[in-house]
Amino acid sequence: MPFDLTISGTTFATFVLASLVLAITPGPAVVYILTRTVTQGRPAGLASVGGVALGNLGNAIGASLGLAALLAVSAVAFTVLKFAGAAYLVWLGIQALRSRPGTDVADVPRDAVRRIFRDGFLVALLNPKTAIFFAAFLPQFIDPAHSALGQSVLFGALFVAVAGTTDTLWVLAASVAAPMLSRHQGAKKLGRYTSAGVYFGLGLFTALGGPRKGA
Repeated sequence: MPFDLTISGTTFATFVLASLVLAITPGPAVVYILTRTVTQGRPAGLASVGGVALGNLGNAIGASLGLAALLAVSAVAFTVLKFAGAAYLVWLGIQALRSRPGTDVADVPRDAVRRIFRDGFLVALLNPKTAIFFAAFLPQFIDPAHSALGQSVLFGALFVAVAGTTDTLWVLAASVAAPMLSRHQGAKKLGRYTSAGVYFGLGLFTALGGPRKGA
């Protein structure tokens, strides 16, 4: 059966535990989400979580369909995606520098939330290391007696759900500090430069990252 999703309870529990350990470990995505939250408030942070989760899900499905295998063997494909993602992060850094420091970061318009969601989606989707991570991580839990495609898609979606939950907790924690920072003009200005620096740093990290590094 091509979509037989029979999974043992032990395998399921082990996968959830492993995913939780990986998800709560701060990485580039967490740094990105925290930066959005502290500088633009909770709605921006939650929008980033949703966008990143959707982008990661796209990578998980792509890995399941063999995209990661292509990226792992094709230096051209990996390089194109890598530098596209790095360029987008640098562009976000430039946009952060150009933003007005006097804007109330906690008051994010509805259209801005949609744009932030899109940014998070593209940042996650244009990270080829994420697809390769899924290609390396998911097979450890695949039962060859059942559908590999069905299981990998299910496990990928489950990992994204776990990571989305932990990322949301990061946002809720960081949003406590955001109102206090927004009251001080000096903190707003510092936050603008810090935000830009984080985006530039993540762009550099993405550009210099090799295909064998994790997501």
